[in-house]
Amino acid sequence: MTGERDSSAKAHGSGRPVRRNLHGRRQGRPLRAGSRRLLQELLPDVRIDPPPPGGTLDPAALFARRPEAVWLEIGFGSGEHLAWQAARNPGIGIVGAEYFVNGVAALLRQIEDRGLDNVRILQGDARPLMDALPAKCLARAFILFPDPWPKARHHKRRIVRRETLARLATLMVDGAELRIATDDRSYQGWILERAAADPSFCWLAEGPGDWRARPADWPSTRYEEKAIQDGRRPAFLRFRRRARRTASAGLGG
Repeated sequence: MTGERDSSAKAHGSGRPVRRNLHGRRQGRPLRAGSRRLLQELLPDVRIDPPPPGGTLDPAALFARRPEAVWLEIGFGSGEHLAWQAARNPGIGIVGAEYFVNGVAALLRQIEDRGLDNVRILQGDARPLMDALPAKCLARAFILFPDPWPKARHHKRRIVRRETLARLATLMVDGAELRIATDDRSYQGWILERAAADPSFCWLAEGPGDWRARPADWPSTRYEEKAIQDGRRPAFLRFRRRARRTASAGLGG
């Protein structure tokens, strides 16, 4: 599940074919020595290994200090947003999933430079991790600038799908916030159509200004800035996990 598309762009003028899979290419330009060191020395300390199929994982137990709450970012790209949130919310444990090796290395650099101890990384597909997490364990989730897979025959590869939203609805506590950003107009409509069809979520927007402008606690990234320079207007979509209905609430009286 790949997030910000600076982690799945074309090869940088190499002229060589890029190996791709369902999630996009695994690695771009060759890693520098410093990045290779981080992958060897720091990644083992913060890496998450999902349990075997059918197993469960308490995300709060992944951290040395049990966090006040746990957030999840699916496809963190270069890790700019995740590191910003981790630095400003030291009491929150943030789990990030990213397929792109260069993106993982970039986040590791920020973890080291900022001294962050509240970040854990899944290098790979977020879905096995999400399948292993218990219900009501996430206070916030992010899917920022995912690959829109614009060709119709590739739409099945889009991360924002009914199945993903349904799983997130199970994992998120009542009142939790789901944040999704896209600079693709078609994908924006796709996202809103599926979110509107899910009774577990409500869209936190009363007017265009509510999705055209980033909230103060939502930092800009290089990908977003490039999208704006290229004439694409990002949409910043926020959804609230509705309160679950209790058995008594469904009874007449």
